Amino acid sequence: MLSIRSVWCLSAASLALGCSASWPEPKQPMADAEAASRSAREVGAEAQPAAKLQAQLADEQIAAAKERIAEGDNERATFLVVRARADAELALALANEQKALDAKQKAVEQSTSTLEANTPKATP
Repeated sequence: MLSIRSVWCLSAASLALGCSASWPEPKQPMADAEAASRSAREVGAEAQPAAKLQAQLADEQIAAAKERIAEGDNERATFLVVRARADAELALALANEQKALDAKQKAVEQSTSTLEANTPKATP
C-alpha cells in the first residue's frame, strides 16, 4: 500500500513533469523581436556602430531561440526572444538618435548659413 508520503512525492513529480512540458512556444514574442530587428535595420542601424552591434546581437539571439524551439526548450527560447527584442529596440533607439543628431547638425548649418546671408556687411 502506498503511504501518504509516496502519494505526495508522486503527485509532486507528475506536477513538475507536467509543468515543464507545458511551456508554450513563444510565437508572438518571436514575431515582435523579428519586427523590432527589421525596424532597426530599416531606420539605419547598419550605419551606426553601436546600433549595428545591438541589431547583430538581437539576430544571434533570435537564431538561438529558434534552435531552442526546435529542441523543445520553449522556456529558454522565450527568455532569448525577450532579450533579443530588447537588443533590437535598443538598436532602433540608437539609430533614431543618430538620425536626430544628423538632422540637428543639418539644421544648425542651415541656420548659420541663413544668418550669414541675411546679416548686412559692415563697410569701413
